[in-house]
Amino acid sequence: MNIAVVGTGYVGLVTGTCFAETGNNVICVDIDASKVAKMQEGHVPIYEPDLENLFLRNTKQGRLSFTTNLEEAVKGSEIIFLALPTPPGEDGSADLSYILGVADNLSKIITDYKIVIDKSTVPVGTAEEVEKRLLANLDASLFDVVSNPEFLREGVAVEDFMKPERVVIGTSSEKARLLMKQLYEPFVRQGNPIIFMDEKSAEMTKYAANAFLATKISFMNEIANLCDRVGANVDSVRAGIGTDSRIGKRFLFPGVGYGGSCFPKDVQALHRTAKANDYSFSILQSVMEVNQKQKFIIFEKIKAHFGDLSGKKIGLWGLAFKPNTDDIREAPALYTIDSLLKEGAKVKVYDPEAIQNVKKLYQDRIEYASDQYDCIEGADCLAILTEWNVFRTPDFGKISEKLVKKVIFDGRNVYDPDKIKELGYTYFSIGRPI
Repeated sequence: MNIAVVGTGYVGLVTGTCFAETGNNVICVDIDASKVAKMQEGHVPIYEPDLENLFLRNTKQGRLSFTTNLEEAVKGSEIIFLALPTPPGEDGSADLSYILGVADNLSKIITDYKIVIDKSTVPVGTAEEVEKRLLANLDASLFDVVSNPEFLREGVAVEDFMKPERVVIGTSSEKARLLMKQLYEPFVRQGNPIIFMDEKSAEMTKYAANAFLATKISFMNEIANLCDRVGANVDSVRAGIGTDSRIGKRFLFPGVGYGGSCFPKDVQALHRTAKANDYSFSILQSVMEVNQKQKFIIFEKIKAHFGDLSGKKIGLWGLAFKPNTDDIREAPALYTIDSLLKEGAKVKVYDPEAIQNVKKLYQDRIEYASDQYDCIEGADCLAILTEWNVFRTPDFGKISEKLVKKVIFDGRNVYDPDKIKELGYTYFSIGRPI
């Protein structure tokens, strides 16, 4: 098929590249001319495992191309994906201006039948609104609007796209249904389902999934914090409840709160949708409050241990909101850095992929290390905020040599407390006895 993908962020670029990988002709559109020029030269603008290999193969073979010209992309495509940002507004609602703006433009460009697909995470009713914008200048026979939410996890997005657990498609059109089924069949050959439903249900499914996972994370963080108070071990609790098939083992790891581009804004947007419909979604309010509080948990432990932080040097491992990405949006590490700087501490950081993004925010207000050991040279303690694999089995002898004091604050429960204590460290983690 001939496909246009409007927007080349994490979702758009992964979507376009993976569709090209299965033999489709894909043209990606972005208004950022410099970004498009770099992609045309073979540069991938984001870090995502396995993406670069697919990107280079499909651009070389001519199935994946890039343009700033929306009309050019739409003219030769039968399917148009809208993979545009939906940032939260001041009231927490999703900003649909990018999507609706493109819909307005499409209404002036489309001349033959197209499927227009909302790939972005959007509030319930967005497909209906996109349809209204298209109908302003088009006959209804020239298009169908489909809701096809993404369920990609940053760090494993390519794998998630190529082997999805399920594909959710919201459409009331039989013509669109058949084409969408044909498009996605190569990705579900092992039998995972393509689930068809109405557009509003598809939009709600995406928000419900992310809100439920965010709730699970916040619940475990609350359990961990209570374990700290009563002397229980959250690792044991997690094992005890995770073996219950009704609960499951995943998303039961406590830490410093969720971040990234999805959970924070999606929970806010669903909460806002509830308010707009006169419904008090109390659980989501609590989830947001718990998560906001949790982002400061490591700073609070550092403050409680040292007292006055003025002049203290903190070595911080991990800046991205999760491993295997360079995305720092709503990353707990940023909240920790801000709090430490306010207290007069000196901060030196290391992350395998996200340092350049952090430099844009902090410039010379903090120091940037060339590797994880350089990060803790002369530091009063080590704080771990992202559980990159490279941090899991470090050289503890070298850590001891570099640190002024053998103190570790582990915001991701990376290490075994007993083993760390045997090595002579003062060790703080989340929900496990000191």
